[in-house]
Amino acid sequence: MDWKIFLTIFAAVFIAELGDKTQLATMLFATDKEVSKYTVFFAASAALIVASALGVLAGSLLSDYINEKYLHYIAGVGFIGIGVFTLYNA
Repeated sequence: MDWKIFLTIFAAVFIAELGDKTQLATMLFATDKEVSKYTVFFAASAALIVASALGVLAGSLLSDYINEKYLHYIAGVGFIGIGVFTLYNA
């Protein structure tokens, strides 16, 4: 395993998830006194694992048909589009 790549991906995803709607939703579920905190933790963890697996699968399938350079451009334009949309609706 390439630890440099592992730590880069970990840091990027960790920072992206901080304060995200996912974290806020998990925090709200954890406030329910009748729900086990372990249940919230394991359910949220499982959901993030499945979402990550779908991302890896989609990325590996797309890379078979689209050049990696163009995928970076598409992702960049997508992020800019989401940012513009968010600012417009704010």
